[in-house]
Amino acid sequence: MALKQRRPLTPGQRFLIENTHEGLSKDGPESSLTGFSHRARGRNCYGRITCRRRGGGHKRLYRTIDFKRDKKEIPATVQKLEYDPNRSARLALLAYADGEKRYILAPNGMKVGDKLISTDKAVTEYPVGLCISLRHIPPSTFIHNVEMQPGKGAQIARGAGAGVQLMAIENDSATIKLPSGEIRLVHANCRATIGVVGNLDHQNRSLGKAGRNRWLGKRPRQRGVTMNPVDHPMGGGQGKSKGGGGWQHPVSPWGQLAKGYPTRVKSKPSNAFILTRRNGRKVKKV
Repeated sequence: MALKQRRPLTPGQRFLIENTHEGLSKDGPESSLTGFSHRARGRNCYGRITCRRRGGGHKRLYRTIDFKRDKKEIPATVQKLEYDPNRSARLALLAYADGEKRYILAPNGMKVGDKLISTDKAVTEYPVGLCISLRHIPPSTFIHNVEMQPGKGAQIARGAGAGVQLMAIENDSATIKLPSGEIRLVHANCRATIGVVGNLDHQNRSLGKAGRNRWLGKRPRQRGVTMNPVDHPMGGGQGKSKGGGGWQHPVSPWGQLAKGYPTRVKSKPSNAFILTRRNGRKVKKV
């Protein structure tokens, strides 16, 4: 998808850089694959704010996406490409030979009319959109929609432009390199889709005005250094002072370090499968 700029007739349009919708269908979404989803707006089950600066935003229809690709050995045709308000990637509507329709994430280079299939058998060609087990994919191939556990559904590389590189396969373990630079192991029976996620220019867009952030459900952010000491540990003082904000290490209103402090749970089960962290440090195995 290319980017476009508008004539600067208003301040919001002057700085606006947005994605074009070239090649996307102008029809509405497939009604059988849409529904309403609850939006937490930063609240938990008790209605208390647990994630600040969220709320509002435009109403959205949720599109049910096939992250498992478990309809195997049945050919499908890309019927149309669509916009999805719930994610940065574009969607492709697949029409299977038996009449069923499903949404998948549209990889870069996919076109209307392409033929796709999902299989666990070895193949000779690897077209964009093919879903297959990692053990049957040649090393150095770029993939997306990668499972972390066989049959659970894709969890890795689902955002616009995201792609994972398959580095090696040894016994029942596949080594993959994530977009962050992290290198980890997953089971070789996990499935992935060939190619990288489309809409590569999503990261180069510019919203142009604060109101466009509100449409996305993001509320304004108030810096701690501008608050009073009663409201934030970094507040107080006449401007930036030694007693007030600006000199201490950045923290949250409750004193949690904001930069450089590892917050990942050390006992997380998937830690055992990480070989190299995204900061380049190799993990020592006990």
